[in-house]
Amino acid sequence: MAVSLSTNFTTLFDAEVKHAYQAAQDLMGTCRSRYGVVGSTVQFPKMAKGAATLRIPQSDIVPLNIVASNVSASLSDFVAAEYTDVFDQSHVNYNERQELVYTLSTAIGRRADQIKLDALTAASGTGTVANSIGGSNTNLNVAKIREAGLILNTKNVPKENRYLVVHADGIADLLSETQATSVDFTTSKNLMDGGVSSFLGFNIITLGDRDEGGLAKDGSNDRTCFAFHKDSLGYGESIAQKTEINYVPEKTSWLVTSMLSAGATAIDVDGIVKITCRES
Repeated sequence: MAVSLSTNFTTLFDAEVKHAYQAAQDLMGTCRSRYGVVGSTVQFPKMAKGAATLRIPQSDIVPLNIVASNVSASLSDFVAAEYTDVFDQSHVNYNERQELVYTLSTAIGRRADQIKLDALTAASGTGTVANSIGGSNTNLNVAKIREAGLILNTKNVPKENRYLVVHADGIADLLSETQATSVDFTTSKNLMDGGVSSFLGFNIITLGDRDEGGLAKDGSNDRTCFAFHKDSLGYGESIAQKTEINYVPEKTSWLVTSMLSAGATAIDVDGIVKITCRES
């Protein structure tokens, strides 16, 4: 039960509940996903590339012996739950169960995002963009996004389904650059909208601070953001996000529970670029 619910015990008050500002799930659909996984791990098949060779007449065909492999991700179980007391409920004029469904399901949605962010963070051997690109100890800028695109282009990563996950602080700095806001360089009204949804071939997703961790920042105020292709990251679920409401007689309360069992892993590091942004 929300232990602070008794603070709302009053005769007259507004029935509309003000939820604390919080993010919902933002990274759904940004990676290769498998649902209904049976077991504690999920595997994503991966096939190496090959090069054609000159054919010599009357010679035997030489196979390329292309290597096929699997990349595995371990699944972890997550839960967000809260009781709502039937007696406390009788003293307020809003449905606490209904409000808890929103709060708890949103928390699980953010956890699904964090699973993917943690997999991107753990990926080794990826391309990197230093905070010196575009100036000394810089935040997100046009030069860094252009450099990330160059790294992916060099690796022949498809131009479709590219994503750039950045922090709100970085977007604020990006909006100070003429190339990101002037109609001479972009058709988007970024200053009017107060954000950037796409730029230089990337679909941009902006995240704020998150209790789950979000985009990590170190002691030097360097935050790691990510540019990646959809097929470079794998995400699997054995229990898709769901929310249950059950009555618990021993507690004379309803138990609202949101749950998820999922895992993620980098499938191909050639499609992932880590961007270091120095925040002021």
